[in-house]
Amino acid sequence: MAAAPQPQVATLLEALPYIREFSGSTVVIKYGGAAMTEESLREAFATDVVLLKYVGINPVIVHGGGPEITDYMNRLGLEVEFVQGLRVSDEQTVEVAKMVLVGKLNKDIVLRINRHGQPAVGLCGDDGSLFEVRKQLVPDSSGGERDLGFVGTIARVDVEVLNHIAEDYIPVVASVGSDAAGASYNVNADESAGAVAGALRAHKVVFMTDVEGWLADRSDPSSLVSEVDVATIRRELERGAIDGGMLPKLKACADAVEAGVGFAHIVDGRKPHSLLLELFTDAGIGTKISR
Repeated sequence: MAAAPQPQVATLLEALPYIREFSGSTVVIKYGGAAMTEESLREAFATDVVLLKYVGINPVIVHGGGPEITDYMNRLGLEVEFVQGLRVSDEQTVEVAKMVLVGKLNKDIVLRINRHGQPAVGLCGDDGSLFEVRKQLVPDSSGGERDLGFVGTIARVDVEVLNHIAEDYIPVVASVGSDAAGASYNVNADESAGAVAGALRAHKVVFMTDVEGWLADRSDPSSLVSEVDVATIRRELERGAIDGGMLPKLKACADAVEAGVGFAHIVDGRKPHSLLLELFTDAGIGTKISR
């Protein structure tokens, strides 16, 4: 009887069919949370993304930077307010968001990926008119709508910009954009990732966050929903059963899958190499959303 393969070899053998399946496809990754703030996790993420490119997968990174934006706003004495997981944004808030996202975090991510052996290019929604944005209104308790200021929703993604860059580079997109008149808007990074994935008809979109996935009961870690379809998410959204930061994530997942993305995943970015574990293992981790 042949000996069982060593654990390291078994892991490689388990990954092989997934590498074969995904080769040549596009995977959009929403990068955020602890994976962006802890040094060891930043390194693990960069190596994971570079590995994807080396095995023939085209990764497209969309990132936010909420904690750093909040930190800088607090330093400047600006009010921080969230409604339904979205940051209320006046002109000063958008200015801070652009400085943090585009001027600092985007370049940090690009430099780290470059250092690990693959060239990356930093973008934001303004570059090449990548995002066409319009003002976003959200329902309020009175049945009307609330204006959150310069908070935008994406009306169009110019995929030609991304396709052109992704041929040779790893695109890294900061989640800000502008409308037809040139006004700048803060755009939720989860929505941006879902819109980019849908426009690209990506094979998968992966949302990295600071929880295990979608918990049916937020106070119970054992209530992880491992797999769910879009219809169930839409029902839960309609009855108001999803709130906080998970609201824009699950909505973005549903929008992306309905736009033609094969699968959406919500994974725990606090775990090193969670991206590879989700893509290249039989069990996977987190929550998988399908049609």
